Amino acid sequence: MNSRAKFLVVISSTFLVLLLLLGTVLGKGTSPDNPYRHLAVYTEVLSRIKSEYVEEPDLKSVTLGALNGLLESIDPFASYLNADQYKEYQKHSDAKGEVGLILSKRFGYIGVVAAVPGSPAAKAGLTTGDIIETINGVATRDMPLAYTYLLLRGNPGTSVDVTVLRRQPEPQKMTLVRAVPNPPPVIAKMLPDDVGYIRPETLSAARVQQIATDLHDLQNKGAKRLVLDLRQCAVGEPEDGVALADLFLDNGLVTYLQGQRVARQDFKADASKVIWKLPVVVLTNRGTADAAEIASAALEDNNRAKVVGERTYGDASLRRALTMDDGSAIILSVAKYYSPSGKAIQDTGVTPGEVVQEPEPQVETDEDGEAVRPEANQPEHKAGEDVILKRALEVLGK
Repeated sequence: MNSRAKFLVVISSTFLVLLLLLGTVLGKGTSPDNPYRHLAVYTEVLSRIKSEYVEEPDLKSVTLGALNGLLESIDPFASYLNADQYKEYQKHSDAKGEVGLILSKRFGYIGVVAAVPGSPAAKAGLTTGDIIETINGVATRDMPLAYTYLLLRGNPGTSVDVTVLRRQPEPQKMTLVRAVPNPPPVIAKMLPDDVGYIRPETLSAARVQQIATDLHDLQNKGAKRLVLDLRQCAVGEPEDGVALADLFLDNGLVTYLQGQRVARQDFKADASKVIWKLPVVVLTNRGTADAAEIASAALEDNNRAKVVGERTYGDASLRRALTMDDGSAIILSVAKYYSPSGKAIQDTGVTPGEVVQEPEPQVETDEDGEAVRPEANQPEHKAGEDVILKRALEVLGK
């Protein structure tokens, strides 16, 4: 290396050190919210780990753990993918086969938001609150959420092994066979006392249109009140939730989208799309998410419907992949959808005006203590009284 090159290296290194020192000094003399102060704390903690920990740490793992912990603390649906993972994610994200799980991060592990009705996961008895401990023998602790989806997807007919933490003392092993998603159709029927009942277990533009048709049919059959059952409805784009709310609202704000770098965008009710103007009650539970939450919040905040059931999961945002210089990427919520009253749905979910808790599912076990998987399309718990529906009918009768 010639003298000129050496000089440039020394100058560059000195400049970098001065920047770090400046950040530390600024951090010590500024407010607790100053980013330089947080960087100084992180640097000191990392230094102590390297010098004081019982053995030489794997700093790559430490850094990845810190990044995932940081993302989870602000956004349970965020992911950090290194360059290789992101390339693989882009290459295989359109795989046709899947197991039908909606996921988020919980306590560093992968938590189940909901299992899509009719999917392999639902048939295996997976439900809201379960924790996916391993996928094909790989621990999900600190695994990027987006990479989890990558592992679960594949060609239809292929299988994936998972272990699940739930209401059993030992992890439960399952083998799920990937399939092309085929959600069940919208349920529409008449209940006693001129009450109509509609349950879309997923939302899409086509399903919202089907609901519109079903609303007309129920009115023709004499329905004077309606139960809109959105329990376990966790699939659907935000615009599907807006479209669903439009079937019941003739005015008012449905939702709005806003982020640090995303200007506020209001979604207002379109009076020309209203079909149902009679009383309505909406049912929710902990598996209600995304589009269904947007619709529930809009009907509740506009005093158009009573919401009965459990607080919803909390998942309604605009996510983008933000690429880094080294080819890695962060998949992050850049804007959130808000209820008309101004609450970020992803942060708070939707709290019903009439809170009713569903009984915890009862998991049956065999003589070895292993959980017995329910038959296809059968609930995990024995059939009993639907306490949320019962309370909804009482509310409608008032």
